[in-house]
Amino acid sequence: MIRVLLADDHPVVRSGYLRLLDQAGDIRVVDEAGDADAAYAAFSSARPDVLVTDLSMPGGGGLELIRRVLAREPQARVLVFTMHDGPLLVRRAFEAGARGYLTKASPPEGLVDAVRSLHAGRRYLDPDLPSNLLHRDPLDEAARLAALSGREFEVFRLLAQGQSPRECAEALKLSAKTVSNHQTVIKDKLGVTTSAALVHLAMRHGVISTAGA
Repeated sequence: MIRVLLADDHPVVRSGYLRLLDQAGDIRVVDEAGDADAAYAAFSSARPDVLVTDLSMPGGGGLELIRRVLAREPQARVLVFTMHDGPLLVRRAFEAGARGYLTKASPPEGLVDAVRSLHAGRRYLDPDLPSNLLHRDPLDEAARLAALSGREFEVFRLLAQGQSPRECAEALKLSAKTVSNHQTVIKDKLGVTTSAALVHLAMRHGVISTAGA
């Protein structure tokens, strides 16, 4: 049985999707939440196999919820289920750590398929969205990495290992302000907006191991 946590700020919407998922036979909604804080608390206690969340919610929103959940459980399977289909938002959701993205304009069976895909360890993208939103071009990323200066690359590596800007400053004997400036430039050059996306990029290119070493 696939255990699902459903997060959406509209009770009527949650009720409809709860019935849809429960009728699938192999899926059970173990908890539901109407805002990001409640969803995080429910995730921490229920430990679902898949978290299905909207992006527009009180309490920080869906993207912040994804980041908090992934910080607690790096292997968490999060499916974004939302009315928004803008390419930038889709990319940001995946950068935050989501493993699937589905719009509410999709057929009802799409939600069931997406939950099953994530539970099986596969990523999922709404069939009506461009497939290139699911992956970044590794050659483009390699070129961006090559554009970092030696000092920027060292700061990037330390940040990707989980060190704070203050710890980076101490290790490299730089001021905290200098490291903060480097961090801003690095994210801009690499085309990432979050620390999680920076870590994932470093892992993809072998800058750090999957264990963060």
